Amino acid sequence: MVHVMSNNAASGGVRRRRSGFGLARLGFAAAMILATPVQAQSDQMTPIAIPAQTDAIVLGTGKLPGATAPEAWHSQYGSVFARNVTIATLTPFLPDPSKATGTAVIVAPGGGFKTLSMENEGYDVARALAAKGVAAFVLKYRLNPTPEAMPAFEKSMTAMFSSIARAPRPKPDAMMAGLAPQIADARAAFALVRKRSAEWHVDPTRIGMVGFSAGAMLTMATTVAGGDAKPAFIGNIYGPLAAMTVPAGAPPLFVALAADDPFFGNSGFGLIESWHAAKRPVEFHLFEQGGHGFGMYPKTTTSTGWFDEFTRWMAMHDLLKPAK
Repeated sequence: MVHVMSNNAASGGVRRRRSGFGLARLGFAAAMILATPVQAQSDQMTPIAIPAQTDAIVLGTGKLPGATAPEAWHSQYGSVFARNVTIATLTPFLPDPSKATGTAVIVAPGGGFKTLSMENEGYDVARALAAKGVAAFVLKYRLNPTPEAMPAFEKSMTAMFSSIARAPRPKPDAMMAGLAPQIADARAAFALVRKRSAEWHVDPTRIGMVGFSAGAMLTMATTVAGGDAKPAFIGNIYGPLAAMTVPAGAPPLFVALAADDPFFGNSGFGLIESWHAAKRPVEFHLFEQGGHGFGMYPKTTTSTGWFDEFTRWMAMHDLLKPAK
């Protein structure tokens, strides 16, 4: 496991910074990855009833234009996934008031913008953050439509995987336009948490965002093009790491990736270099093994420790201490 850290460090020795919103360099399809854990779990997609989600709050960004298939959930890899999400919601996981730090995190699960890993990269992450005194909010953002019938959905996912290598690389503006609904959902999530910050014992200046795979892509897009969202800190967990233009005053960035990630493990670390060259705080953990989509799954690889490293990083930035 390699740990690469920088906190406003000099940029000497860093390779030439590339311009543009660099996530496009990997191609939109490459970022639209189903978060698949490399472990001994069934990969069979089994339809399940939609959970009650009694605590979920509708964000008010409207129904996804043109969507017709109803929301559906399924189990896979010992976890649960949602698809055909047409109405965005935010589910709070609040800490015990005696442990509350005032820090909050918007949690963006992955799933290739076609599904959402609601448990492994959503609820389980939020519960673990709440146990640390952090108010966590799982963002169920709107997704690209998929076939309603499970066999057709499985076929469409197979086609998506097979097309990743030959997918055209879109221009940055086109890619950002394609993420407009999801960015709007993220902005609405930040606005809601700030609006109810007193009720939820959250410091409105200490709201961050952590995303996984496609959720990491959304986290970076929200940082760059999210307008008033302005995350105070961000986490990119096995998302694309292509170079990008770093916005002025960019927030501290935490990155975790496995070297054997089949999608992003051999694509370079331009994002890290961009943050480092811009003299913005960045911490990078490259785990030897872990594959893609490890999330909160217990594994024998050191990638399981990403969450502990993330919360240590938060503590280093005084985000686990009550605000003065």
